[in-house]
Amino acid sequence: MKRSLSRLRVNIVSMASFLLLLTGILSGCSQEPAEEAAAAAANGKEITLVIGAYSIAKDALAELLPKFQQEWKAKTGQTVKFEESYEASGTQARAIIGGFEADVTLLAMEGDVDKLVKAGLVSKQWRDTPDQGMVTRSIVVLGTREGNPLGIRDFADLTRPGVKVLYPNPQTSGGAQWDINAIYGAGLKLSEEHGAKDPAYAKAFLGKVHQNVESLDKSGRASMAAFEYGVGDVVVTYENELLARIKQGKKYDVVIPDYTIKIENPAAVVDQYADAHGTRKVAQGFVDYLRGTEAQTIFADYGFRPVNEEVLQATADRFKVPSGQFDITYLGGWDQVRQTLYSKKGIWYQVLAGL
Repeated sequence: MKRSLSRLRVNIVSMASFLLLLTGILSGCSQEPAEEAAAAAANGKEITLVIGAYSIAKDALAELLPKFQQEWKAKTGQTVKFEESYEASGTQARAIIGGFEADVTLLAMEGDVDKLVKAGLVSKQWRDTPDQGMVTRSIVVLGTREGNPLGIRDFADLTRPGVKVLYPNPQTSGGAQWDINAIYGAGLKLSEEHGAKDPAYAKAFLGKVHQNVESLDKSGRASMAAFEYGVGDVVVTYENELLARIKQGKKYDVVIPDYTIKIENPAAVVDQYADAHGTRKVAQGFVDYLRGTEAQTIFADYGFRPVNEEVLQATADRFKVPSGQFDITYLGGWDQVRQTLYSKKGIWYQVLAGL
């Protein structure tokens, strides 16, 4: 999947860039900078946009990409072709840092985009947009077999003996980190019912749930696939992932715990690669399109909670807001979460080691 800098991009942009440079050499003129040549080529009739996204966005993007293609053609006369990659969010971020030249990325959490910022690939100002750079929202929910045969109602039920639980590995999956954050946060909320917010109680609660986990899959999509094959009794996942499966005719029940976390998913132009490829204009246009009414309505059809206020109001009857919903700030924000839960000596790794 990696695309090295020397790899030939077989598309109109790269061919046009080469011809422009060759013309300059043959005429005795000085070569124009590569980025200027790429930008000039991008004004042609065809352009390729490389998308690097987290796995759960795949189904919605299958519908969104042709819609954007039509809109961009109507606006500019330019045909957009797509190259797409779908991986667990953390895996995708590492691939982009390692040389996979995505022009646009959609990831599970802002922390993965921040990794691209630290690598010098994405602008520090990527959040300076409506909704702070986010394009979709969701919540962490529980999926059960049809009819909810075990009577699962909340995260506490996942600690019961014999209940087989699925969620992915937070080392590779941003969705898994949302799952772990939700369970740990639910533990904190339960501790407050008994007096005060108690991290030790929340850690023990997370540990009891983890004891019932069947396997740690690479991504949220992989955990969902395992559940579909009959593994486990309950899958901890995004609400939109379950709703999308139910839309396809799968027979599951969706259980929304009273205490669960609001998920926010970002999209960003990968500035360094988009500038090098001469795709900045179309890349930014695509990210802007994702926040518009048409795209947000499609996202909602795939179970994502809209960030667009107009679409959110129009779909309010579809999406219940849990009474005890919290967001990442309840856990101290992403910097604290990464340190508290996912550092080498963090709570998650202590739970994993049985400490």
